Amino acid sequence: MFFIKEEHGDVIVEIVDLTRATLNEAEEFKQRLAEDIEHGHKKLVADLSLCEFIDSTFLGTLVISLKKVTSLGGDLRLVGFQPAVHSMFELTRMYRVFETFNTREDAVLSFS
Repeated sequence: MFFIKEEHGDVIVEIVDLTRATLNEAEEFKQRLAEDIEHGHKKLVADLSLCEFIDSTFLGTLVISLKKVTSLGGDLRLVGFQPAVHSMFELTRMYRVFETFNTREDAVLSFS
């Protein structure tokens, strides 16, 4: 199990329990987020604080999921960037697309 789901009221937090999030895990994560959305959850948080690295495929999964949930009036917010992940988001300018937080609690509370 690479992903851990937590429910905080109407906010779903998907914790990515990987040091390297790559193509190998991207499809499973995309499915998990799609299932959350299909079950009517519109407030999603992806916790990347354990990830030391994410590749472009995994980043693409986050973008696809963000588009899907925002089209339904929801949002996908991110938490916990380690240095290499932070650099990836800066290089790709994805920090402009996602709302990011330092702690899981801050991300969850941001939906209030």
